[in-house]
Amino acid sequence: MADPDVLVIGAGAAGIAAARAVRAAGRSVLVVEARARVGGRVVTDGRLGVPFDLGAAWLHNAEGNPLVPLAGALGFRLVDSDALRREQTRVGGRLATAEEEAAYGAAWDGFAEAVRARVAAGGPDVSVAAAVPRGGDWDATVAAWQGDIIAAAPLERLSLQDFAATALDGRNMLPEAGFGTLLAALAEGLPIRLGAGVRRLRWGGAWAEAEGDFGTIRARAVVVTLPTDVLVAGAVRFDPPLPAEVVQAAQDLPLGQVVKVGFRGVAGLGLPEFSSVDRQVAPGEALVAMSARPFGRDLLACHVGGDAAAALEAAGDAAAEDFMRAEVALRFGAQAARGLRAGPVVTNWMRDPFARGVYSTARVGRAAARGVLAAPLAGGRLCLAGEACHARLAGTVGGAWESGEVAVGNVLAALQ
Repeated sequence: MADPDVLVIGAGAAGIAAARAVRAAGRSVLVVEARARVGGRVVTDGRLGVPFDLGAAWLHNAEGNPLVPLAGALGFRLVDSDALRREQTRVGGRLATAEEEAAYGAAWDGFAEAVRARVAAGGPDVSVAAAVPRGGDWDATVAAWQGDIIAAAPLERLSLQDFAATALDGRNMLPEAGFGTLLAALAEGLPIRLGAGVRRLRWGGAWAEAEGDFGTIRARAVVVTLPTDVLVAGAVRFDPPLPAEVVQAAQDLPLGQVVKVGFRGVAGLGLPEFSSVDRQVAPGEALVAMSARPFGRDLLACHVGGDAAAALEAAGDAAAEDFMRAEVALRFGAQAARGLRAGPVVTNWMRDPFARGVYSTARVGRAAARGVLAAPLAGGRLCLAGEACHARLAGTVGGAWESGEVAVGNVLAALQ
């Protein structure tokens, strides 16, 4: 195609949203993507014979999520995950008693109230860990959920201000066909060039120039949707370099870590469909979140986050599989664990050079970094986008999508 008005770097949620917005405005656009597929950190895997989302799985804050009506328009079935979920908490290998369940619920309430009170009190930003209860029988389990599982990083490294600002409070919808399948459908028909990694971006003049194995592409404006850790690693050389405050903002929004292991052969667990199973953990012990039999499928997804996930991924797929099998044996017995089929699917987001992690968190004292990262450059002709750029929905696909649309609004205003 001729030199586009807007070049979009990256075909994840933000890049797809940006390309659709440029087209809707009647401008020309080209998306270049280093991978051989679209979706970025949203991909549905079929190796188990059923859809298994390796990255994002839920449409969070569904009431205002722009992907919900888009999914409906394409005929994708979404279900209310919260309404269908059957929760089960275990203490070692047994079910929690009613009294323990009540104490667990009280610990969740106490965590939320402590966060609200500390934020309302004002003052300098602190870590989430510094603001929440400790020492109770269930406090470590709630902290592991809120940190390692939900935020993909320990509470000690999370900005309380950012944590409170980005807390999710709406319904969670689950696409029956998989979130990656939905995102790929939303990309259909867009001018996307796969296997086209950008090595250098010249952006200081009236025209930007992107260089890679594909040669050189010129555009009047650029939207860059790379994850923060990829930006920090210098995978793309910016000429001139990005402003120091933008680089610092990317460094202050590091990606957390998650490992998922998907198993077949779950009949021996005796769980109903849409089951969610967790376990009481001690301080410092890794928590594994388990989701079983979505839509009645023969699938168990085991999820661990934070430093434990980073260590498992570094140790390799076999170590991750062994760890999860041991956790299944602890909760359901050795026979149930042996019933899980060989050959599970294990994620590797940290080792993926185009991701280097899952989604961003703000370092303590650096909650304002999201606004810095999203600020237009070159009079609006260069904009960064992605989940890390969204001050309210960071860490979500909906936030990435909206950030891509906002970035396009800025670049199109600059081109008028």
